[in-house]
Amino acid sequence: MTIRGTVRPMYSGMKKFRLRTGACATVAFCAASAGAQVQIAPQVQGGSQVQLYGLVGTYIDSLKRSDMAQSQVQMGSGGLTTSFWGIRGKEDLGGGASAIFALESFFQPNNGGQGRSAADPYWSRNAYVGLTGAFGRLTFGRQTNPTYVAMQAVNPFGSSVVFSPLVVQTFVTSYGGSIIGDTVWNNTAQYTSPSYNGLGATVIYGLGGVAGSPGIGNLGLHLSYSGSALTAVLSAQRVRFTAVGPVGAQYAYLAGAAYDFRLVKLYASAVLTSNVSTPTGTHTYQAGLSIPFTPADFLYASWARTRRSGPVDNSLRNTASIAYDHFLSKRTDLYAVYSLDKLSGHSIGNTFGGRHPAHVLVD
Repeated sequence: MTIRGTVRPMYSGMKKFRLRTGACATVAFCAASAGAQVQIAPQVQGGSQVQLYGLVGTYIDSLKRSDMAQSQVQMGSGGLTTSFWGIRGKEDLGGGASAIFALESFFQPNNGGQGRSAADPYWSRNAYVGLTGAFGRLTFGRQTNPTYVAMQAVNPFGSSVVFSPLVVQTFVTSYGGSIIGDTVWNNTAQYTSPSYNGLGATVIYGLGGVAGSPGIGNLGLHLSYSGSALTAVLSAQRVRFTAVGPVGAQYAYLAGAAYDFRLVKLYASAVLTSNVSTPTGTHTYQAGLSIPFTPADFLYASWARTRRSGPVDNSLRNTASIAYDHFLSKRTDLYAVYSLDKLSGHSIGNTFGGRHPAHVLVD
């Protein structure tokens, strides 16, 4: 049995590993994380591989969004990342092609609950089967929305649904998330092309499953580029949904880039949404940076601004986060985060939090 660390993008392409166990708050102080991936039966007869892997994280925070009357002290799951575990497999079919599968589940280490909430299915993060080879990768099932994946590459807080200003303003309902739909889509077919000189493409389609309405489905088109210093993404998605009255639809677009200057890595992105069923839309802009003080110490900072337009809601929201991340080992880190949130018509909200280091031991 071997142990591998799970990866979250860091400065200069350096890969840091952790099974995250952190803590944060609405001026977050200390949070800790650790990550481990266990590979079981790395090679069995017939060229099959099966891996058990995951990431665990908790955080403690004193949360106060701008639209909250009072702060809320709580322990939550995740922090800089969301806790999950999974099993994935691969079988060599010959001719450079392989059959693949993945079953991944979010969970809440703070209370032992399954999923991110009670509304999640058991395999809440990914549950797909497919083929991969020189032709690319074709998968079917429940899969992470590629717009959310692309967003992680162009903001310093990555996938965090707690501290990333870009992510909370676009995907988190309590912050008025501008993008309709989850970070994971059901009933999807997804094709990812091979990388050509750093350029890749992904197409995803989600079957609507509505009788008599074959066009009720999600669609996403995505381009990405990854070079030695430059990362760039371009995504467009359409989400259709059934509600009282006519079928609703939203179009969302993401453009972003990150450039690594070695001494500092800069990030910038923009998200636009338009709801065709109602005359509403949003414009979100984000800027951020990460600075490596040492191979074990990093500073992250990000700010996002969302303007809503429509006959009823014309609000403006600004959210900013700054974090200090210290790695105690390749799988355990300690971080402190402060977040500021300001929604028009409300007072400023501040968030603080902290946690002692957590350790993961796997034999």
